[in-house]
Amino acid sequence: MEIKTESHGPVALIRLNRPDTRNAVTVTMMDELVSAMARIEADDAIQVVVLTGAGKVFCAGMDLAAFAAGERPGLTDPHGFAGFVNAPRRKPIIAAVNGGAHAGGFEIMLACDLAIAAEGALFSLPEVKRGLVAAGGGAHRLPRRIPPAVAVEMLLTGDPITSDRALALGLVSQVVPATDLVSAALTLANRIAVNAPGAVLETLALARRAMAVDEAALWAMNVAIWSRIDGSDDALEGARAFKEKRSPRWTGR
Repeated sequence: MEIKTESHGPVALIRLNRPDTRNAVTVTMMDELVSAMARIEADDAIQVVVLTGAGKVFCAGMDLAAFAAGERPGLTDPHGFAGFVNAPRRKPIIAAVNGGAHAGGFEIMLACDLAIAAEGALFSLPEVKRGLVAAGGGAHRLPRRIPPAVAVEMLLTGDPITSDRALALGLVSQVVPATDLVSAALTLANRIAVNAPGAVLETLALARRAMAVDEAALWAMNVAIWSRIDGSDDALEGARAFKEKRSPRWTGR
């Protein structure tokens, strides 16, 4: 199973479960995540969700070997990367970022309502290093979450920031020792779950709406950009170079 779920009273814990590949997303993982989220949304006993990764990394994004072989885990789907980043849902989701959130993994985190991080975690959108764009929402969400100058630097260099920097920028609300990460996330989830369920859902819906003004137009532009990038020579070269552990040879096509 590439997704594992656990119940902790009113809290569901979801683990991305491909630790040997740094939880890189495949179509199989996407399908399992979509199914898990659907079950949780339909379960009235579950009020809050915690999402984390198995092993040492939260999520390294799309599996580039699978991408080079033709897989596109949700990138052409209305619900976006991993069937998650643009999916409609009601319940609050907390990302518990262990080790690092990179590329689509960072975009999954940005799609959650709250995030806490382990000490030493790293965050990046390195798509430009692979001839791609951050088409899972990162290119338009990040500049709305942190100062634009910092966001653009991250997007155009692909370089990471640390958990302490993420905390200072407001990307995460807590940084805790790695051994305490899941328990801290569950504690936060239970602080939410003790409140009136209807009030939590309505408050969250309003807060999401405030953050998502004009997002539909941005997603439409995002889809158009991805259609130009997907299958380009540079995108395929970036994936091959990553797999072959060499520097890419860009052509601009």
